[in-house]
Amino acid sequence: MALWVVAGLGLLVAAVALAAVRRLARRLDALNQSYWELRYDYTRLRSQISRLEPGQLEEAAEAPPPAASSVTFVPLSSMKKKT
Repeated sequence: MALWVVAGLGLLVAAVALAAVRRLARRLDALNQSYWELRYDYTRLRSQISRLEPGQLEEAAEAPPPAASSVTFVPLSSMKKKT
């Protein structure tokens, strides 16, 4: 009798887990859909802006990068203790 109870509880837990996984899969699908819609809208709006103001985006792209920091690369081999 106890074996049937354990089997029934196992089946119930499995059904609940399956329902939770399906619910999460639906949420993930909706999130993925929202992401691609946002990427599409961003690209569309960016192209519209570039058509309206073609000179400004080119100037921004050609601007020099910000000044580099004073930190330089130090190889780990130079930091080893010499005995």
